Amino acid sequence: MNELAAIAVGFAAGIVAGLMGVGGGILFVPGLTLLLDQNQIHAEATSLLAIIPVAAVGAWRQAGYGNVRLADGIIVGLLSPVGVLAGAVISNNVPQRALEIGFAVLLVFVAIQLVRRAFTTPVGDTPRGPARSLSDPRPDG
Repeated sequence: MNELAAIAVGFAAGIVAGLMGVGGGILFVPGLTLLLDQNQIHAEATSLLAIIPVAAVGAWRQAGYGNVRLADGIIVGLLSPVGVLAGAVISNNVPQRALEIGFAVLLVFVAIQLVRRAFTTPVGDTPRGPARSLSDPRPDG
């Protein structure tokens, strides 16, 4: 039963993350803690591992649309391991409740930013340019 719940969490989070353009961890971590009864540290670690193939497929597809800024990606990719190491050390040295509250605050912040952006972006205008069909991989649409 646990495997079926994990499959459901992964599938649902992948679809929602792809549709909404949010990071999968925002959805994976709550799903793992609430539905699979994992503690916060295990859910975050599992989410980080699960995001590797998700990020690879997403970057590959978005590169086909011309939406990947390679230089920025390289910079983020080179600096991320330092942040991951620091985060792992911190998360293993603070109380479980502090991690849960911190993650909840992050979710609220992201939600506020998404709502704010939805009300400040004119209808029909997207920050990333015109919508493209999935069947049209050309960067210029």
